[in-house]
Amino acid sequence: MDTVFEADMPFSPFTIINDSTATGQGVNDMKGGNVMIFASLKALHELGMLKDRTIVVYFTGDEENAGNPEEVSRGDFIRRAQSCDIALGYETAQGFNIATVARRGASTWSLETEGNQAHSSGVFSERVGYGAIYEASRILNQFREELGGETYLTFNPGQIVGGSDISFDSQSGKAEALGKTNIVSRKAYVTGDLRFLGEDQKERAREKMRAIVDQNLPGTSARIVFQDGIPSMPPTEGNLALAGILDQVSQDLGFGEVRPGDPGSRGAGDISYLAEYLDCLDGIGAPGRGAHTPNETINLKEYPDLIKRSTLLVYRLLHGK
Repeated sequence: MDTVFEADMPFSPFTIINDSTATGQGVNDMKGGNVMIFASLKALHELGMLKDRTIVVYFTGDEENAGNPEEVSRGDFIRRAQSCDIALGYETAQGFNIATVARRGASTWSLETEGNQAHSSGVFSERVGYGAIYEASRILNQFREELGGETYLTFNPGQIVGGSDISFDSQSGKAEALGKTNIVSRKAYVTGDLRFLGEDQKERAREKMRAIVDQNLPGTSARIVFQDGIPSMPPTEGNLALAGILDQVSQDLGFGEVRPGDPGSRGAGDISYLAEYLDCLDGIGAPGRGAHTPNETINLKEYPDLIKRSTLLVYRLLHGK
């Protein structure tokens, strides 16, 4: 479940390293959180605390690539959630005393630029212009200069290819380019992501990016295409109230206070699809490091206490005590 690895990455099975650490693929993100859900529900069931209560548990195995259109791939998930009052997310904990009340959304963009293919001796001239690679570079740098300082907004060009002729496979991420040092580039292509907190920030950023793309260097043209991904989960009053309940539970157990984490420190997550409809709390899953890498670990000493805290939290949310 949600183990983000390439097919050719070496397999790393669950292995206990010492009394406080184990390693394994997806051990904290997010198999550890899944086991916490089962453990909490098992304990509550055995104590008869789930009678006349309804809990929907939804496991998604494709969080990193839900498939388009998302209103279809996430449609059942959203419809089931709309019958509920609260959503809890068991994504990996950022720290024992941190809860996630907000998550940034994620979308993608692709930039295509074109120029006049000609001998490099004519570059910058009125006849030839600047070429596709200079235009792509101009746009990316202007993105950085004009939008780079906004809180919670990031935009990362993850891949770029340019030359006389180029090809790009969006499924594999592989690209090829043909060109020469003495030829002005005819085409360039850039792919990247855009992360934001709230739809307003996303739309403002896209509007600015479109305006920058339209300020073409002589002899060039450019176009940018945006594609929606996972929405954001804003830090609402309801989310903060849930964090307050968790804080009280933690202190009652003698585990110390819990404070809301920085929204900019978390990526996008499936719980964000529900933020429009429910109060949400995330990041209450397993503790560990190195998520999405072969060196992923889980903290075995903190894990049992987090399960206890999760169980009491669910009990109080179910029974209002």
